[in-house]
Formats: sequence, C-alpha cells, structure tokens
Amino acid sequence: MLWKILIWALISTLIARIVKLFSVVIIGGRRNRKRAVGFFHPYTNDGGGGERVLWCAVKAIQEEQPDLDCIVYTGDHDASPDSLMARAIDRFGVKLLYSPKVVHLYKRKWIEETTYPRFTMIGQSFGSVYLSWEALSKFTPLYYFDTSGYAFTYPVARMFGCKVICYTHYPTISLDMLSRVRGRSSTYNNDALVAQSIWLSKCKVIYYTFFSWMYGIVGSCAHLAMVNSSWTHSHIVKQWGIQERIKRVYPPCDTSGLQLLQLERSVGSPTIISVAQFRPEKAHALQLEAFSVAIRKIEAGMPRPRLQFVGSCRNRADEERLQNLKNLAIDLKVEEDVEFYKNVMYRDLVRLLGSAVAGIHSMIDEHFGISVVEYMAAGAIPIAHNSAGPKMDIVLEEDGQQTGFLAQNVEEYADAIVKVLKLTETERLKMAAAARSRASRSGYCVFQLLTGIMLLESDTRDRFLEMQKDKLLCERVHVRRMIVVSNGCIVGQSQSGEGLQNSENEWP
Repeated sequence: MLWKILIWALISTLIARIVKLFSVVIIGGRRNRKRAVGFFHPYTNDGGGGERVLWCAVKAIQEEQPDLDCIVYTGDHDASPDSLMARAIDRFGVKLLYSPKVVHLYKRKWIEETTYPRFTMIGQSFGSVYLSWEALSKFTPLYYFDTSGYAFTYPVARMFGCKVICYTHYPTISLDMLSRVRGRSSTYNNDALVAQSIWLSKCKVIYYTFFSWMYGIVGSCAHLAMVNSSWTHSHIVKQWGIQERIKRVYPPCDTSGLQLLQLERSVGSPTIISVAQFRPEKAHALQLEAFSVAIRKIEAGMPRPRLQFVGSCRNRADEERLQNLKNLAIDLKVEEDVEFYKNVMYRDLVRLLGSAVAGIHSMIDEHFGISVVEYMAAGAIPIAHNSAGPKMDIVLEEDGQQTGFLAQNVEEYADAIVKVLKLTETERLKMAAAARSRASRSGYCVFQLLTGIMLLESDTRDRFLEMQKDKLLCERVHVRRMIVVSNGCIVGQSQSGEGLQNSENEWP
C-alpha cells in the first residue's frame, strides 16, 4: 500500500512540475510579446509557391506597417537575414526593403516525412506542435503568421497570446482524399497495398475521419484564415466551420515581367515546359509518359518537341525522384528530348518560359496553380490537370476564346500536346494572347498579398470598415483594396481589380 502511495506521489509531483514549467513558459511568452509578425515557415529553401507567399507577405508588411518587425522561424541553419533577402530576389524576384530577422529552429526533424514511415500525416502534425513550441518559446510575436499549412500549431500560438493568421494553400486532409480512400484508388498518398485491401481501406477511412475531425478543431483557432482558391475555400469552410473568418485571397503572381515576353516563339523545335517542385504529388512521371506517347503520335514532317523539367529539390527524397525521372526518360527512349533544370534562378526561369510554346501541369486537386498562371502570362499555352484550381479559377475562357487545355490521364495529356503542336502560328498566337489576357486579370495576378496588419478598438474598426466599403465601391474599375477583418486583425489586399470574383466572404 505504501509503495502505491509513493508512486502516485512521484507521478503527481512530476505532473505538477511539467504543468508549472509549461505555465512559466507560456506566461513569460505572453508577457514578453514583441510588436512583430512571426512567420512560421520551417523550410525557407523549398522554392515553391508557399515560399513566394512568404516573401511577398514580408515585403507587404515592411511597406505598409514598418513599425512591425518581421521574424522568420526557419529550420534551415545556414539561413541568415542577408541570405534570405538575397534568396527572395534571386529565386522569386521579390525585393525586400530590409532583411527580416531570423529565429533558427532545431527540432525540425519532427515534421520530416521520413521520421514517420507510417501515419505520416498525424505524425507531422503533432511534430509541428513541438516545433511551434520551440519557436514561440524563443520569440513570441504579437501576430503569428503560418504560411506553410501547419494548423496544429494554432492552439499553441493562441496559448502564447498571439493573434493567429494563416495563408492556407491546401487542406492537410480533404474530403476528396477521403473519397479516394473509400473508392480504393491508389495514389501517391494511398498505397496500393491499402487500396487493394477492403479491411485496410476501412481502417484508413476511420483514421482519416478522426484526423479530419481534429484538423477542424485546430483550424478553427485561427483569427483570420486566407485561402488561395475557390477549391481550397470550399474545403476549409466545411472543415473548420469559421466561414466569417475565412477569406479567399489568390496567391501573389507578379507576372508583369512575364507579360513583356514576346508571344512569338522560335520556329525550330517547339519546347514544352514543366515548372514544379520534384515532389510526388506533382506527378512528373505522368508528364513524361504522356510526352513519350505524344511523340509517337506526331505526324511525319512535324517538328519534334522538347520537354523541359524545371523545379527545386528540398531534400534527398526529392533528389531521388529527380534521378528516377531521368531513368524513366531513358526507359521511354526520350532522354535526348528531355532536359532537367534544378534550383534555377528566377531570371533563368523567365528565359525558359519565354521560349516555351506550352506549359504542362499534372497535380490532382492542385489548390491553385501559380505555375499555370505563369505559363499563361509568358505566352505558353497551359495543359493542366482537370481539377481544383486550374479548372475552377485559371484555365477558363477569355471573351469566348479558349485559353488552354485540361486533361486527366496519359492519353488526354498526349492528345493535348499533339493539339498544341498542330496549331497554326495564327491559332497559337490567338490562344496565347487570350491566355495572357486571362492571366493579367488582377483578381489573381497583380497584387500584393497584404497591405497591413493593425489592431483596432472595435468601435474604431467599425467606422473604418464603413469608410473603406464606401471608398471601395467607387474604385472597383481598376484598382481596389480588399479589407478583411477578424477579431481585431485587419488585413488588406491591394491592386486587385474586376477580375476578383465577389462572394459573401469578400469585400466588393
């Protein structure tokens, strides 16, 4: 009996000490909050659309709210304020006013997919909680801004007294993912072994359903959630249940430089470009297979096309995928027609886009598709996946003129490639011009992500909003400012015009 009492006493003491430690850290963080925006972006070298959003957001805050410091939480130990500033302009053409401050994180392995061979999604999510605790313990900002989609960190930021803002590119789990598991479809995130088993599929449905429920709870902790497309908006609204705090803000696609490129292309070997990180969901192998099929379908006398893969590698797994693509090109006997470009500078990307007649994209349920917009702005006819962002927001008719092609499988992509190659120069220029016009619509191309974050008293905020709404109604033709409000946070979006669709979650 005595030893049981001793054990319970030890356990109680341990729990009390842990609670006290957590309380001291949280209370200390809340008391020492700095007037700053802390950007939670553990991978500042991923080279994707998420990193572009990060730097555009930092720049916009520097311009509109210079009294707010910009802090970047990163797990890249070689990242310095100066190197990040240089990277923003070299890789994305975004020139910051001054270098952001950096907080280095040393627990990033807990969000690495390699750490969790099984139950990767839930493992990474709980790992992000630990990583955010490290971040906020080192520096507690007034505003916590997640630009990487780690929703499980939001309750932690709330505990530290931060206003939680996020820019969500895509839901960690979606209803489409659940339906594919129920339908036993084998994809990059649903192993063939699971898809072939009724029992394993049922277990995975239960797992996904439970995770989706948790995802909805943590996501609802955001004071303001910005989403990048109609597709993402519909899913996040259903899952998080905070419709009044969810705003659709198309991602920053500054295509002004791309729009200066000539629409005319070389009459020699036509080039098809693919711009995407070498990640599994980007489905590069499908593009390569479709290109191989298209070459076999080309009629005699037609010029032989070239395919250029342009992307970044985040880690060893991406490097292996890139090598596997090179091996596949050899197996398909198209290695002489395929080029690979890794981690290129922005100026080199512009040069490559300027010589392409078409751009190919094949990710299923791509939330938005910045690369597709860049294809169109550069004059390259898009061949995109017939789902989500490209289907709903981007590859749409412009004044009755077709702007590109949508496809879903190898045969459809191959047919689309052949159709582009068969276009006369007049037909190609007409479609390319329509695509460029579509891409130039300010609703999703020429805008800054944010024009400011400020804390206002409720009565001042209400008056401010009424003034802004009256002003905006008079400025809708060319340039308008969208102001979105949630729990005292005001975030604006500038330079968006009539291309931005109105909804009950957007200011007119």
